[in-house]
Amino acid sequence: MTIKAYLKPHCGWSNGVRAIMRKHGLQFEDIDIINNRANYAEMVQKSGQPLSPCVEIDGVMLADVSGEEVENYLLSNDLVKPTETSADAPTNAGCSDEEHAKMATKTIRFF
Repeated sequence: MTIKAYLKPHCGWSNGVRAIMRKHGLQFEDIDIINNRANYAEMVQKSGQPLSPCVEIDGVMLADVSGEEVENYLLSNDLVKPTETSADAPTNAGCSDEEHAKMATKTIRFF
């Protein structure tokens, strides 16, 4: 399975996607859309919209998704099997106030 995840370095939603990948032991390409303008443009072009996270799994783009939604897609398409292992981070939560503050001081805006 080939997985490209268009993620922010510090984001509750992005961390939820990463947690699902770790939970199921999936290899994926973690693509930084904040610090690389070309990565952000690629995500928008492929997904047809500007919101993240976006996760491309074997050519299928899941746009503006939570980790929970990614896991539901993986399970419903028999790409992973159910597991009793818990995710090591919230999979359906936005950024904390701390994460927002960190992004405000380091984020490069392209739009």
